[in-house]
Amino acid sequence: MADKNSKDDELAGTEQPFVQHLVELRDRLIKAAIAIGVAGVLLAFFPGPAALYDLMAAPLVATLPKGATLIATSVISPFLVPLKILMMAAFMLALPVVLWQVWAFVAPGLYTHEKKLVLPLVASSTILFFVGVAFCYFFVFGQVFKFIQGFAPKSITAAPDIEAYLSFVLSMFLAFGMAFEVPIVVIVLARMNIVTIQKLKDFRGYFVVLAFIIAAIVTPPDVVSQLALAIPMCLLYEIGIWAAQIFIKHTQAPPETAESANS
Repeated sequence: MADKNSKDDELAGTEQPFVQHLVELRDRLIKAAIAIGVAGVLLAFFPGPAALYDLMAAPLVATLPKGATLIATSVISPFLVPLKILMMAAFMLALPVVLWQVWAFVAPGLYTHEKKLVLPLVASSTILFFVGVAFCYFFVFGQVFKFIQGFAPKSITAAPDIEAYLSFVLSMFLAFGMAFEVPIVVIVLARMNIVTIQKLKDFRGYFVVLAFIIAAIVTPPDVVSQLALAIPMCLLYEIGIWAAQIFIKHTQAPPETAESANS
């Protein structure tokens, strides 16, 4: 009887009508949109859309020949491109609030042991994504642009288009941000019993090959960016295996919960 009461208490108050779930989802989305809007307004005043673009273009501008600048081939590009960067920066700045709203929406329907798994994963995945973007901006961009400019003939004056550069930056940010999520993927696969820890260890050699294939596809055709993506992915895979063992140990369902789930 005590076990039944404890299980009832764990999910007490989580059964809600479907319409009430929709209303709560709407409220969570509105709060997330407000957070992005507030971040956008703040960034619009300081440092401003133009300054944000200058900050994003700094790694490329630093490697261009003296006097060379980026160009705009479209009439409205000088307005639209900084605005797009402002929106991207606002979303990234508000990302913790957005993810918190997602967590607050799904948390009431989770068991206690499931909450122990989800909340750390949400927080760590956010941090890892930002680390991947920062690694790309502060290290990879500088090395890649130096490598590319080193191959440019002296007769060519580099003048990249700002829209093409924005597309390149966004694709690289996304590639490195997602690549740094490798430990999260490994943890989830192991925790959901899709694969065992031993199988993950046996898959090491294949993952190294897979990491270099992915790097060759999503990065520019230069060895610097490919190595800069593939090597961290391999290291993060090892970190994921180590972290998965800890998560599995500390997020197991209580015996009575596991029995009720299987019945």
